Amino acid sequence: MTATICLLPGDGIGKEVVPAAAQIIDALGIQIKTETHPAGWACFTETGTALPASTLEAVKRCRTALFGATSSPSGGAPGYSSPILDLRNQLDLYANLRPIQSLPIARSHPGIDLLIVRENTEGLYVRRERWQDDDTAIAERVITRFACERIASVALSHAKQRRGHLTIAHKSNVLVETDGLFRQIVRETAEAEGSEVHLEERLVDSLSHDLVREPEQFDVIVAPNLYGDILSDLASAMVGGLGIAPSANMGDRCAVYEPVHGSAPDIVGKGVANPIATVLSLEMAIRNLNHYAAAEQLHSALLATLEAGISTPDLGGRATTPEVIEAIKERL
Repeated sequence: MTATICLLPGDGIGKEVVPAAAQIIDALGIQIKTETHPAGWACFTETGTALPASTLEAVKRCRTALFGATSSPSGGAPGYSSPILDLRNQLDLYANLRPIQSLPIARSHPGIDLLIVRENTEGLYVRRERWQDDDTAIAERVITRFACERIASVALSHAKQRRGHLTIAHKSNVLVETDGLFRQIVRETAEAEGSEVHLEERLVDSLSHDLVREPEQFDVIVAPNLYGDILSDLASAMVGGLGIAPSANMGDRCAVYEPVHGSAPDIVGKGVANPIATVLSLEMAIRNLNHYAAAEQLHSALLATLEAGISTPDLGGRATTPEVIEAIKERL
């Protein structure tokens, strides 16, 4: 049965890098189709919604999507809601996977191969009780046993497939109730599953320090929503920046893959947007659709392209976005 990937270019450079995915799939010659649907700020200004019902239904039907980037209005706008957050909520995409790997570019530290598993539905990012006046703002931080157990299982599964080492990121010495529960349940889940994974824990501030000093010591890191967001951006800086950072939002039925970078309005239309994060996100999607050989082929072609010195200006190269894509396709 032929799989279909929904392409959601979104705004800004998302419209320049996401369409390249269809070209790469064609070059690979695999049984995957694509279809494109609108989402984002431009969609909101045209239709009054940033995530049309037809787009949401298409993602549910295809079960796999590649999301580009969205522009967000400064200070918000009446009726506007982030489409990627809505996709995470509507589809219960509870696990955010952020692989961090060294690449053959000057700005990448060698020897790094880690995965940050971020709980994607709770913490301070939930839309729960909030209160504000002129002087004070209060927001609920939500951590539940249910969410902790399932993100722990995801992290343990990946650790077993990798090098068998899992680090829990928390701050339970201060946030005793919430982070304390997260830490406790990850440990309980590991014990209940009889896992042979080596488990350790780090306070998130100390972990950030060690992640910068010795990133090669880490294998899989599991973290609550906010910590995972910050740690993954920090780690990506050590291998080349957000322009080469892929991610996956995983649920039990659907998956939405996305480059981590923003819509970058300052370079829109200049042909210099870095497509590497999108290509790596596509590789994750292809692999999850069981096209393992094609995923390996794409990864090898990408590495060969970078080794040849072909990259966009943000990585120190002189190539345009289409030139990078063409170079990857040639090496397929």
